[in-house]
Amino acid sequence: MKKILGMTLLLVALVIAVCVYQSINYGHVAFFERDNLFNLAQRIGILGIYAIGAGIVILSGGIDLSIGSIIGFTGVVMAMACSALGWSPWLVAAIVIVMCTIIGFWHGFLIGRFNLQPFVVTLCTLLLLRGLARGISGGISQKLDGFSYLGNGPFLGLPVPFWMLIGIALIMGFIMNFTVYGRYWYAIGRNPDAARYSGIKVNRMRTAAYVICALLSGVAGVVSISYTGEVQPASAGLMFEMWAIAAAVLGGCSLRGGEGSIIGIIIGAALIKVMYNGINLIGISTEWEWAVIGVVILGGVVADAAYKQRAAKRVR
Repeated sequence: MKKILGMTLLLVALVIAVCVYQSINYGHVAFFERDNLFNLAQRIGILGIYAIGAGIVILSGGIDLSIGSIIGFTGVVMAMACSALGWSPWLVAAIVIVMCTIIGFWHGFLIGRFNLQPFVVTLCTLLLLRGLARGISGGISQKLDGFSYLGNGPFLGLPVPFWMLIGIALIMGFIMNFTVYGRYWYAIGRNPDAARYSGIKVNRMRTAAYVICALLSGVAGVVSISYTGEVQPASAGLMFEMWAIAAAVLGGCSLRGGEGSIIGIIIGAALIKVMYNGINLIGISTEWEWAVIGVVILGGVVADAAYKQRAAKRVR
């Protein structure tokens, strides 16, 4: 709770800082203009969707590096299938999401059955899917027309991706806080051996975490292609897994596993996108965004380690 409160205060402070800077230097505050807030909510919605998946895997003691490649591959397959076969984008989206679910099962099977490192397994998927996306498309940009509402359309004054994020957050929040499965994931993240001895099916629960992550990555990929209308096979979803990990870590998920919350992940996603939006509004080059990711993740890890050490000292 202290982490969530701290990140919320940091988010408020960041918004105030951007607004004050704009007011002093430009004479007006563009941050609260309707178009900017709408676009910001769109981006928070898309990031939040796949960041929740990454957070579930992290708090269960794993890591998934394939998120960005799944998003990019999803967009390429959707655009090419709709163009070549003439199928409805909604039908293709459903098929692609099922395919992403199978990828999650594959991750869980390799990690659980053969005791492989999640880092290695998901890194291989990252490379495989990125290579497939570039290979089947010839590296050529793919367009998808007539499917823009999901990514750009408004509903009750807010963008559809933001409403999707709220719906997914409510479902996953209920599972994490009010069902036994949520407690199982926390237990596995804290001590997988103790969880196994207590009767928890560790491999099944880990597989479920990777399935959810891959499924939400597929959903984010569908929303992303709807948002942009075009996908670049070499760059679509590039480094998105780092954004997801950064959002989860900022939101209170410990990379050691066993800690985190859905609301915290959403706050982390909002903080990252507000930070990125602020960089644009105050005129700082977006070339600095990767440096920001590195600082964010490092800061989260250092803060988590410091918190652990302080807690250990209090216990002693």
